Amino acid sequence: MSIINENEIARCVREAVNGYFNDLDGEKPHAIYEMVIHSVEKPLIELVMNHAKGNQTRAAELLGINRNTLRNKMKQYQIK
Repeated sequence: MSIINENEIARCVREAVNGYFNDLDGEKPHAIYEMVIHSVEKPLIELVMNHAKGNQTRAAELLGINRNTLRNKMKQYQIK
C-alpha cells in the first residue's frame, strides 16, 4: 500500500500497528483503537505540557482541546 503525503507520525503509527498484527502469532486482536489512542495520547500530553512549561491553559490551546478535557486526561493518565 502506498500512502501519498503521509506525515512521519502517521507512518510511525502505521508501522507500529503493522508490527502489532505481525506479532499476534495467531492471537485475535483486541481493542486496537483504544490501544493506539492510549499509546499516543499520554506521551503527547506529557510533551505538550513540558513545552508549555506546565501551563495547562497554554497546553490545552496547543492541543486544540478544552482545559477541563486536558485536566481529565491528565488525571486519567496520572500526569502531574
